[in-house]
Amino acid sequence: MNFIETRDVVKRYDGHLALDKVSITVPQGCTFGLLGPNGAGKTSLIRILNMITRADSGEVLFDGHPLCEKDITNIGYLPEERGLYRKMKVADHILYIARLRGMSRQAAKCAMDEWLARFDLTRWAGKRIEALSKGMAQKVQFISTVIHSPKLLIFDEPFSGFDPVNTELLKKEMLRLHREGATIIFSTHNMASVEEVCEEIALINHSQVVLSGKVPEIRRRFSKKLYRVNIANTMAPESADGIYEINHIEPAPEGGCVADIKLTPEASLHDAISCLNERYALTAFHELLPSMNEIFIETVSNQTGTAQ
Repeated sequence: MNFIETRDVVKRYDGHLALDKVSITVPQGCTFGLLGPNGAGKTSLIRILNMITRADSGEVLFDGHPLCEKDITNIGYLPEERGLYRKMKVADHILYIARLRGMSRQAAKCAMDEWLARFDLTRWAGKRIEALSKGMAQKVQFISTVIHSPKLLIFDEPFSGFDPVNTELLKKEMLRLHREGATIIFSTHNMASVEEVCEEIALINHSQVVLSGKVPEIRRRFSKKLYRVNIANTMAPESADGIYEINHIEPAPEGGCVADIKLTPEASLHDAISCLNERYALTAFHELLPSMNEIFIETVSNQTGTAQ
């Protein structure tokens, strides 16, 4: 079942077409990556999902029905532009946001104490937010986003400003919330995080969805017919005309060598394995699929070239 669905959503700002018939589907319980270069239209779509702005045309469905005001209490939104009441104390700020989201004071206090302990912020509860480091303040904003256990979580560049240790902590908590049933929409420029966190993605460029689907399937779709092979022989393998070319060779730690090969357009993997086995002692092989970062660059570059 799709938890979020947009159908032909259009949004214009002063003559600029920000979204051009954008349709995405986010399955219930999915971690979904909303990707694209700056200015592509991601933030415009996120604002529509949060009812900060409205689409000029098209439809947005939330859990099977048209998105409406009452759905906002089931959404947690962490914007890229962080916004905290810096003069407020940490605990007061979190409780204030929780109460706005419909939580009782007692339930909010229990949830806040748990989250502060999880992020090692308990001793800072009585401090003003302006006294916190940037990283600690961003943890407070994360807590304020998730404290009411919303069904949908929208994170826009959530790792911005975090060091590697705290980035991993945030990823861990996001994945825990996902395991507990939350549907997550995750917008980022960090493609390594996309591969680690996201199950499905939609890539927006020039206001349109130009690529979508499950991450493993997309990577296979962009296969370059590259393989890494392990050979027990000490002799270095050579290219085989019409079947494969050698791109890179290096000694293997356990002996022999490791080679990266690229199949020719007309050759199959079976052809390459048969050829290698005839010449060498082949011990292992696996496909080298392109990373999401490579796919992102290739797709956007091709779209830009087409647009020009």
